[in-house]
Amino acid sequence: MYESNWMSVLPPLLAIILAIVTRQVIISLGIGIAMGYCILGSVNPFTGIAQAIDGVINVFSDPGDAKVLMFTLIIGGLIATIEKVGGVKGFIRLLESRRWVNSPQRAKWLAYLTGVVIFIESNITLLVAGAISRPLFDRYNLAREKLAYIIDSTSAPICIMIPLNAWGAVIISLVSSSGINNALEVFMFAIPFNFYPIIVILFAAFVIGANVHIGAMKRAQDRTEKGDFLWPDATPMVDPSIFSQSETTSEHDRASFMIIPIVCMVLAMPFGLYVTGEGVISNGSGSTAVLWAVLIGLFSAWVLVLAHQRVSLHELMETFLRGAGGFLPVAMILLLALALGDVADLLGTGPYVAQLVQDAIPLLLLLPLLFLVSSFISFSIGSSWGTFAIMIPLALQIAISLELSEPLFLAAVLSGSVFGDHASPISDTTVVASMASATDHIDHVKTQLPYALFSACIAIICFFIAGILFL
Repeated sequence: MYESNWMSVLPPLLAIILAIVTRQVIISLGIGIAMGYCILGSVNPFTGIAQAIDGVINVFSDPGDAKVLMFTLIIGGLIATIEKVGGVKGFIRLLESRRWVNSPQRAKWLAYLTGVVIFIESNITLLVAGAISRPLFDRYNLAREKLAYIIDSTSAPICIMIPLNAWGAVIISLVSSSGINNALEVFMFAIPFNFYPIIVILFAAFVIGANVHIGAMKRAQDRTEKGDFLWPDATPMVDPSIFSQSETTSEHDRASFMIIPIVCMVLAMPFGLYVTGEGVISNGSGSTAVLWAVLIGLFSAWVLVLAHQRVSLHELMETFLRGAGGFLPVAMILLLALALGDVADLLGTGPYVAQLVQDAIPLLLLLPLLFLVSSFISFSIGSSWGTFAIMIPLALQIAISLELSEPLFLAAVLSGSVFGDHASPISDTTVVASMASATDHIDHVKTQLPYALFSACIAIICFFIAGILFL
């Protein structure tokens, strides 16, 4: 057995540094894995690399990990299917036909509520909310930057607190691979302490209700009220293919193609937990339940589409494979993250870091520190999921070694990851928010940052208080 020492810290530390410098999470994780096995092989690079390859392959030997990887690809196929058959377009047309929005305030609330209700996947949330609300914001002379802020504040922050989607499955898998037997329970108990997402969501509602404009957002609103949707030197982040969905609707596009699969998937999740837990939901297998749920959602979508003769079976299969392929980078990150967690466990990284932390850092500062470190990594690499992969195993191993609250440590990492992602100009959700709102990307970042920083400061104070009360 390997005796933990300062070299135990090198693999995850190297992965973090490389991810920040290169912004290539997959490559960084791969190098971290190779270094870990080189250390285990007495610094023999040839032995280490061979063992690293085996270590990655061995991830598939764990049924829970394999199920999550499979789920990740299937959810990509489901999202692509819903878009292909007109589910998103039909949903947009349904909302427009109701004529619920007849004032600027209601236009903002529509964007907010759409972001809250559609929690299947953050980018889908952004695209749907943006496609619905952008014409209304222009009609009522509301700043597109405000739209980008609202939908960006209700996509990932909502998704991260729901165990019934891809975010939940990924987090539960990483928690489980960190030596936690009751991963779903830890995730659920972490939700009330997920301070940043909670504060962001509540603050966005306050901003809408009180009609608050801070700094650059006030200038953007003043400009829009004069009839200028963009600054003279602005370049809107618009992908025409995104907005063509809402502008080329047809009678064949149905909201049911989106709503029914999502409802089936949501309802199937607790059912799967109940069955796998033999009547006790908290004892159920999160990985199995989420895989069942997404398969049921996909099956219901296919049956519905084929029954309406919307597209052929051949087209459905092509769409599924294309969507699954689009999520392959996510699956690769997960695979390598799980492998890095395994080698860190063999090296005893968690216990070693825990001992250092115990000797050098007061317990009440641990949670704010985890939040700040996770924020920095996420901001630097532009990926909350990449940060999850790096920080969740490390944080939970520290919590286990110190016999402290795993949900609190998990919440600190999740909150920090979402904040960094929320504020980062290279984050995919930040970019998609700009796209969906047809605004300049840098303008979105500048106008959103004061709101995000305010929420982050409140979150740090909350984690400090939680450390005093519970650690």
